[in-house]
Amino acid sequence: MRLRMLAGLRAVAIMTWVGSAVVAQAQDNPVVVELYTSQGCSSCPPADAFLGRLAPRNDIIALALHVDYWDYIGWKDIFADPKYTQRQKSYARFAGRRSVYTPQMVIHGQDDVVGTHPMDVSELVMKHAKTAARVKLAIARLHPGKVEIKANALSPIGEALVVQLIRYRPSTKVQILSGENAGQTLTYANVVTEWHQIADWDSRQPLSLTADAAGDAPVVVLVQRKGPGAIEAAARLR
Repeated sequence: MRLRMLAGLRAVAIMTWVGSAVVAQAQDNPVVVELYTSQGCSSCPPADAFLGRLAPRNDIIALALHVDYWDYIGWKDIFADPKYTQRQKSYARFAGRRSVYTPQMVIHGQDDVVGTHPMDVSELVMKHAKTAARVKLAIARLHPGKVEIKANALSPIGEALVVQLIRYRPSTKVQILSGENAGQTLTYANVVTEWHQIADWDSRQPLSLTADAAGDAPVVVLVQRKGPGAIEAAARLR
């Protein structure tokens, strides 16, 4: 929890250069970056700020999932959801790890890294951006409150995939009154407010479905291997 950020102007400059290289990659296959964080974690604010710098990019879908296992130390995270804690633990079990931590970033469902190591994150984003997509995914708003989702496999996958719909709040400020971050007013980007599994998809046949998406919050759709495992496709409507 008390992992420290490797900061400094040199690190920031390298991060900016690497980030520019990622922008040159194709925009149709964005890389998903999940940050597991908590308002009760003193090591998390730098990672939250870093996610805020990733959030505007079109080549990345940045998602902040607030966990609840630090709520007992003096401040209850107002965005925390046990479902996000469970998702993080499921990633750990699938990867053969015995523990979880904050701040942790999971890159495209496959790699994990400390959320305050921007160079490592950028290298992993570049790696996944260069990998050819195995699923073509398109989403579109229909009439208000509905989203159309279409997908087809570009190469054999050999297993059913999970289709998930996510909503998030692009930006919000929170005044922390107690706990390890007491006295700070922190800005959070892309805070996940909903995460729904909407279908199991037999990837041998094209997918076409309509899902509920009320309101004007951004919509993200992920097609992912069970586990959770690798994310095969991602799309977003801002």
